[in-house]
Amino acid sequence: MNSYRTVQTGKIFSGEITEKKSRFIAALKKAESVDEASAFLLSERKKYYDAKHHCSAYIIAGENGSQDIMHSSDDGEPSGTAGKPMLDIISGEGLKDVVLVVTRYFGGTLLGTGGLVRAYSAAAKEAVANAEITLVDELLQCSFEFDYAAEPKIRRYLKDSGCETGEIEYSEKVRFNIYIPEEEEDIYRGNITDILSGNVDFKSVGKVIHEKKA
Repeated sequence: MNSYRTVQTGKIFSGEITEKKSRFIAALKKAESVDEASAFLLSERKKYYDAKHHCSAYIIAGENGSQDIMHSSDDGEPSGTAGKPMLDIISGEGLKDVVLVVTRYFGGTLLGTGGLVRAYSAAAKEAVANAEITLVDELLQCSFEFDYAAEPKIRRYLKDSGCETGEIEYSEKVRFNIYIPEEEEDIYRGNITDILSGNVDFKSVGKVIHEKKA
């Protein structure tokens, strides 16, 4: 699995522009499946039930080497003026596992195909600009136990190496959980073992999908 960018889980990121009295209201959300994307589109339709157009685009990351699922809809707008430009925005930002909906309230003035492309793109860009971006990667989770006295040295090493740390447990000894690229396991194991003069129980827990701020 290659790392990719997405948006913060559980939040909706918005954008809105007005063009010749037409309102374009964008909403961007994380979606890890087609069903989640479809459910969000439905919720936006219900929220803005009196609007004529609810254009959408989503990209769902492919699993186990499969291709990403990409979809867009113009929802009654002229072909290629809404969904495709929106899809281009999220794809150009390298975002996956996201769904974008732009709702349009018609203002009475036709914008033409070029005007529609610009308006839907601008609303999409605003939502993306307001989003909290995170990085998703497949990492190896490792845990290790050691004596309390060595904790400052371990914290310093992990901070200097830029390692992602997870839960820290305190009992008879300190247990750290870290997330590292699989190919760097031997490096971390060796360095941590050296720092602790061999007094450590270092274990590989397994691969996990890990998300952090980009």
